Amino acid sequence: MLKENLQEVEERIAAACMRAGRRREDVTLIAVSKTKPVDMLREAYDLGIRVFGENKVQELTEKYDRLPEDIRWHMIGHLQTNKVKYIVGKTELIHSVDSLKLAEMIEKESQKHGCVTDILVEVNVAEEESKFGLRMEEVIPFIEKIVQYPHINVRGLMTIAPFVENPEENRTIFADLHKLYVDIKEKNIDNGTVSILSMGMTNDYEVAIEEGATMVRIGTGIFGARNYNI
Repeated sequence: MLKENLQEVEERIAAACMRAGRRREDVTLIAVSKTKPVDMLREAYDLGIRVFGENKVQELTEKYDRLPEDIRWHMIGHLQTNKVKYIVGKTELIHSVDSLKLAEMIEKESQKHGCVTDILVEVNVAEEESKFGLRMEEVIPFIEKIVQYPHINVRGLMTIAPFVENPEENRTIFADLHKLYVDIKEKNIDNGTVSILSMGMTNDYEVAIEEGATMVRIGTGIFGARNYNI
């Protein structure tokens, strides 16, 4: 099942890139492995997947210790400040930075570990009350503050779009975030490090790619439905 699912996702990513006049290598596929057992991740690894996304710190650290060292781990879920110390130095990218308090803690822990941590700023484009993230107008002032931190690299933006039956309904959300991303790059407030736009999940990643996503986060499309009992 995994092999067939992955093949279908790859074909759909390639087709979306072609429609948008983009190269396939410009879009990184993140296999969202939350709640999935280590054996399933190993199977995905054997099929060539190297970038995995986890929602919970405990799950990420447990899997980090049990799987090959060349896996690039992405923290894509909401991150509490008291959990930062467990993942700094283990993640390639933290997608969900949405407050000064969290950024300060990542800076502090990164300094302790003697490393620089790559992060994305989470943006709640649709302004859903149930979602985390900054409002659009808060993003540039926020980045202007945190680029001063020497142990944090702002690499780009992330959003979780609303779950919709018709992915076209999210096109304006992805387009709006892409505009903001371009604005930030043009203002050069990031010291030239912004190059990532993480948007699009199983139900809408093709539209996200057409609107400029450089990373898509796909769980169900690869691994099947989530087990909510874990």
